[in-house]
Amino acid sequence: MLTPAELVRLIAAVAGRDEAAFERLYAATRAKLYGVVLRILHRQDLAEEVVQETYVKVWNNAAQFDPAVSSPITWMAAIARNRAIDLVRKRGELSLEDEPSALEVAAETPDPLARREMSEELKRLLECVGRLEPDRQKLVLLAYYNGWSREQLATKFEAPVNTVKTWLRRSMMDIRQCLGIG
Repeated sequence: MLTPAELVRLIAAVAGRDEAAFERLYAATRAKLYGVVLRILHRQDLAEEVVQETYVKVWNNAAQFDPAVSSPITWMAAIARNRAIDLVRKRGELSLEDEPSALEVAAETPDPLARREMSEELKRLLECVGRLEPDRQKLVLLAYYNGWSREQLATKFEAPVNTVKTWLRRSMMDIRQCLGIG
């Protein structure tokens, strides 16, 4: 999984029309965006179409991305989410009031949909995350899967930002040890 800083660099390269950077950005974020869209649309064919449209918009608007305003994944998920909601409204098949999760940018847990595409490495990583205490699991997933800032996490967990940083660092150390890389 790429860090937010790496995603920022990729989006900047995409703004310069770097196709290799775009392919890497796509590979790193597709499962996440697909999960966001599928939770809203509940149809794989429509979700795939919306994800494709999302990446066209990312390609065309990468120069407008501002990392001071949002994280890369939040920006991309908002594009995907907004397109999916537009499609729901256009089709009239589903009321947003009936599907409140459609209003969320991302869920707090990993989407089980992408499991069939998981590599062995990702399965090992999720197993290690699963060994953390439930609050630490949620913290790590919100930070690294959903792109939440430390300030957002501090608010969510009602803790000082420095405490959140410590929890994240310790959790990542535990995960690295579990994976045998630290």
